[in-house]
Order: sequence, then structure tokens, then C-alpha cells
Amino acid sequence: MPAPGPALIGLSGAIASGKSAALAALERLGAVTLSTDAVVHELLDEPATRARLVERWGEEVAPDGRVDRAAIGRIVFADPAELEWLEGLLHPLVGERVARWRTELPDNAELAVVEVPLLFEAGMEGLFDATLVVVAGDELRAERARARGTADLEGRAARQLSEGEKAARATFVVENKGTLEDLEEALRALWPRLVAARRAA
Repeated sequence: MPAPGPALIGLSGAIASGKSAALAALERLGAVTLSTDAVVHELLDEPATRARLVERWGEEVAPDGRVDRAAIGRIVFADPAELEWLEGLLHPLVGERVARWRTELPDNAELAVVEVPLLFEAGMEGLFDATLVVVAGDELRAERARARGTADLEGRAARQLSEGEKAARATFVVENKGTLEDLEEALRALWPRLVAARRAA
């Protein structure tokens, strides 16, 4: 017998592939959704997390008592050791939040989807019934990144698996090379298979 509650899907993809657009489309289709980026933002605003960051990097990363995400970004993207420390702090907390969120899902929901940019890199795929990766191709992703002002696509992508590697590890892959309507239609077609991915108890 399947476990009670909805199928839990981990959604990922390379930078500028359209992960957030896919998450929004799945929500419109009826999925319960969560963005781990939003969870990280909440965690950075918590006093206990802020205290750890200030202890590590000084008061300049939290002027006026609020974490300056841009300042943290400059530190961690310039030094892999600092990025590793930050991820070591945040990833377990994010995992706890996702696990708690799952226990609060309504039993009548068919599908629950969590967007996790570093899903495979963080070793979080085991939390989910199945994984879904959005792909768009390197050229189109670079074009989208430039359009939204993310110029350093290669630098930020260096700590991630390639799009092809993510797709190879995924249970399901969806292309996002057309319009948002095309993406939503592809996800609508995939919906029954996502729902059927719910593991047995």
C-alpha cells in the first residue's frame, strides 16, 4: 500500500533552467509546493543563525541586526571553504524544515513538490519519492541569466553538477525551451507519473 499523503517530489535544475517557473506551474496545477530558497531566507533571519554568521564573519554581515545576503554571497563565492561551512550550517536545518513540512501536508493532496537547487549536490534526493529536473540547454540558460542580470553564470555554476549530470540522476526530466505555457503543458502531461511515484509504506 502507498504511504498516506501526497507523492513528494524534489525539483531541481541548473541555474536559469526555470526551476521556479516549474514550481509555480505545478502549484497552479494543484501541487502543494515549497522553495528551499525561501526556507534559507527564513533561516538567515533567525537570531540563532544570525549569531553563527556574525561569529564567523563579523558584524558587517548583519548590519542593523539583519543579515546582508549580498555580503554573505561575496564571501562564500570567493572562498570555497567558507561556502562549505555555510552549507554545512544550513543544509541540515533545511532538511529538518522539509521533513517537518511533509508531516503537515494534507492527506487529500495528490502531489507535494520541493524546489531544491542543490538537491543532488547536498545529497537530499533520499528525502523524496522521486526527483524532477528542469533542463533548458546551456546556451538558453546563459541567455536567460544575462537577461536577469546574473552575469557570472559559470562562476556560480562551478559548484554544481552540470545540467546533463542532474538530468541523468533524476527520476523525471522536463524541457523548458519554449514558453511558460509549454512548460506547464509538459508538467500537466507528466502529472500522473509524478503522482504515481509515491513510495509504498
